[in-house]
Amino acid sequence: MTARNAGLPDLPTRGRALPAFLIVGWKWIGRNPIVAIAPILLPFIFLYFLSFISSPSLFPLEIIGAMLFTMQNIGSWCLGDSATWRIECSLQDLFVASPLNRIRYLFGIAFSNLIAMLPALAILAVLLSYIGPQHGYPLTPYALAVLIGCLGAMWITFSSIGIAISSRVRTQREIWPVGNLTFTILGMLAPLYYPLSALPPLWQDAARFLPATYAALLVQGAMGITPASPMEMVEYAGLLAATAVAVLVVTLRLYRWGEL
Repeated sequence: MTARNAGLPDLPTRGRALPAFLIVGWKWIGRNPIVAIAPILLPFIFLYFLSFISSPSLFPLEIIGAMLFTMQNIGSWCLGDSATWRIECSLQDLFVASPLNRIRYLFGIAFSNLIAMLPALAILAVLLSYIGPQHGYPLTPYALAVLIGCLGAMWITFSSIGIAISSRVRTQREIWPVGNLTFTILGMLAPLYYPLSALPPLWQDAARFLPATYAALLVQGAMGITPASPMEMVEYAGLLAATAVAVLVVTLRLYRWGEL
């Protein structure tokens, strides 16, 4: 499709949203490098203290947990961006009036924040590929594929949760406490930094309602850190994928696009 209005250049109007949001994410890092450092610090704080109090054999599991926790926290960043653009910058009104639909807008917010998270994920992936074989858990092509798939499902799920919540936030003051409370609690309840079997039975039952639990079990099983049969792996993958799709559908229904 091309612009046909008199006096305007004949430029393409499709295929430019994703590159534009990519530039937004990259410019954010380029102008303020601390943005790339922030998502690295929190998971590494957990890893630092866990290295003193847990068995060294669990360190690969904890690195996986740090990667999943980092991807889960993208939801808080999406919540903050979406709410800030709407409340403070009034950018959503501009997008509503443009040809860009809400699906591409929401995906663009998630994509721009993924760019900011990539340095932390890359550092953790290098650490996992180095530490894992030392404890007998190599990052095989199969395990790597499972890890990437789980990170992708986590990205969709928690970006959707953050964006869905953002449309219900009414003031700038609510963004920080709502985002931190929501995603910190979800990260603490899910067995990201420890095996599910280490939790009390009641807590294990509660953790099974969280999508991050199945991402952790999948990657741990693929690397051989915790035992999982092929049928269990299929069950975990199905539950994780179903949760991602369900959360995305609910987000599209809850998100207020042109009704603000």
